[in-house]
Amino acid sequence: MGRHVIAADVGGTFTDVVLAGPDGTMTVVKTLSTPDDPTRGILAGVSGVLAASGTDPAEVGRFVHATTLATNAILERTGADVAFVTTRGFRDLLTLGRYARVEEDRFDLLFEPPPPPVPRSRCFEVTERVDARGAVLIPLDEAQARDVARRIAELRVDAVAVSLLHSYANPVHERRFAEILAAELPPGVTVVVSAEIFPELREYERATTTLMSAYVGPVMVRYLGALEQRLRSIGIDARVQVMESSGGVMSAELAGRRAVATIESGPAAGVIAAQATGARLGRADVISFDMGGTTAKACAIRGGVPDVTREFHVGGKGSYGGRRAGTGVPIKVAAIDLAEVGAGGGSIAWVDDGGALRVGPRSAGSQPGPACYGLGGREPTVTDANLLLGYLDPATFAGGTMRLDPAKSATAIRGRLAEPLGVSPEAAAAAVHDIANAVMASAVHVVTVQRGIDPRNYALVAFGGAGPMHAARVAERFGIGTIVVPPACGVGSAAGLLVTDLSTDRVATRLMTDPEAGEVAGTYGDLTAAALDDLGLTDAEVQRSVDVRYRGQAHDLTIPLPDGELTKAVLDEVVERFYASYRQAYGIAPRDPVELVSYRVRVVHRVPAAPFAEVAAQADGAPEGSRPAWFDGAFVDTPIYRRATRRGRPPVPGPLVVEDAESTVVVPPGWSLRVDATDTIILTQGEPS
Repeated sequence: MGRHVIAADVGGTFTDVVLAGPDGTMTVVKTLSTPDDPTRGILAGVSGVLAASGTDPAEVGRFVHATTLATNAILERTGADVAFVTTRGFRDLLTLGRYARVEEDRFDLLFEPPPPPVPRSRCFEVTERVDARGAVLIPLDEAQARDVARRIAELRVDAVAVSLLHSYANPVHERRFAEILAAELPPGVTVVVSAEIFPELREYERATTTLMSAYVGPVMVRYLGALEQRLRSIGIDARVQVMESSGGVMSAELAGRRAVATIESGPAAGVIAAQATGARLGRADVISFDMGGTTAKACAIRGGVPDVTREFHVGGKGSYGGRRAGTGVPIKVAAIDLAEVGAGGGSIAWVDDGGALRVGPRSAGSQPGPACYGLGGREPTVTDANLLLGYLDPATFAGGTMRLDPAKSATAIRGRLAEPLGVSPEAAAAAVHDIANAVMASAVHVVTVQRGIDPRNYALVAFGGAGPMHAARVAERFGIGTIVVPPACGVGSAAGLLVTDLSTDRVATRLMTDPEAGEVAGTYGDLTAAALDDLGLTDAEVQRSVDVRYRGQAHDLTIPLPDGELTKAVLDEVVERFYASYRQAYGIAPRDPVELVSYRVRVVHRVPAAPFAEVAAQADGAPEGSRPAWFDGAFVDTPIYRRATRRGRPPVPGPLVVEDAESTVVVPPGWSLRVDATDTIILTQGEPS
């Protein structure tokens, strides 16, 4: 309290940095991302917000960071060199995998599955066996374990992932083998055991989750260490906190140990921003819509809480923002349930061999970027189309830090799209805009209609550098009548980091068919103590849940537990809630016997958030000027406003454009705009009242 907070979000195209003061004032800087060394882009943004706000680096008390480092390392296969060890007889677990032929792969007569995450030559097995109840059937062969450790040492790997069969029930063999590895391996080699990362049943998902944590852990440790060192070099002594996939933040030290929990770091921050915006406006049901330079992401927030999944696939294939099981690498950690599509401002538009116009998923990124950036890009992108349609001002893009070149956009669209299609450049640009809207609408469809949610009763919270330009047309496809554009919308994910809390998750699997309340309470007590230790705390808010399934079934549903003492009556109520959840999910609810499977705790330390400052309206509310913009098939002279000039004033009908320092809001005909006292834009379909 009383100190400044800096939040930094590294995206595929831009790095967004926000500084919030104790009074709620925010300073924003957008810089191009530097993929070769992300810390360069972060330091440029941090230096920019410090200079713009006149803040002494010593006044910064918290630094929160969202990064795609872990995701990129997995997708680009640039992680650490890893060896994998499992129980004798399961060495080929990763090689066999669980790949499903979906989408175009189903028709490929020469199909070959992707290579395993670790080659078979670096997969090892040790003699031991524990059963599903934790009983030791075959003791660990320590002589063989030492031999395996010495063979791994000869490979000079950076990390070792250990996932022994049923170690979630009894980790004694994993822990002993980790001790043997530590004694035999060179200093600095990371050892990751599944009992620490993912102590749940299902050996394949446990193995891949442990492996990916070992794969990206050393990369994350080096990166965060370098970032902290560079921040200290400019006078910021605050420890770095990293956004986790489930919506909280963790210390840099814990992020290094559990790097796999940061895979959805950046997208999760945007959802938290949308959640906070909805709560501030008294709207518990909102749809988070985040469109940046590379991708667009959507998430449903119901009752003020974002949907969370406990299994997702990194690099998997799918349709329209969904991901198909059996593709990519399954990661079994809590993560906000997002749908993501390759449609952003930098998404490249192209004409396929059949003469059809396509948009994405390839992106121009930050290097070379869209053609209008003038950095060597020659491919037309969504940003080039929006510039040609009059939605963007070449002189004020990214707060005026980068001047766009409309001539280069026109050249790229004419040569690559308009001439092959036989249409005018403006028609081609409009088609690119429409196709991008359709692709992004498919992500909203995945998290709403496909989940059984009627989106018409929700508000769409739009942010990201390109989101507010497309939000109205996306909303129209679902009959959504309200759009909310929060302050600093162009850096929405970074702004979301400002309202995150310290948190961590712990889980344990214990199959119980006739659970005793005391035994269950003891399990939760152990998990809570371990989670508090992760955060270095002695007290915090504890959220409990349990996975329940019918006896004989393989999969389960997660049921939240109430606060307070665990009694038999509470456990009976859990069973009733399971029946109700099962009916909601599958349409039937047999009252057959059930069993408890896994026990989960989430420990949250609430961090005071800087308030949103209310500010007075400026000027007389009149537009600053006008320019031609494309609406409904033709260019229309469109008034251009600044957000501050409409603050607290009556609604005004579209078409119009609102220009922010880091984003642009397009209000088509049929929508009206108003701005409240916190600078939040609210678009409503229909004439203003």
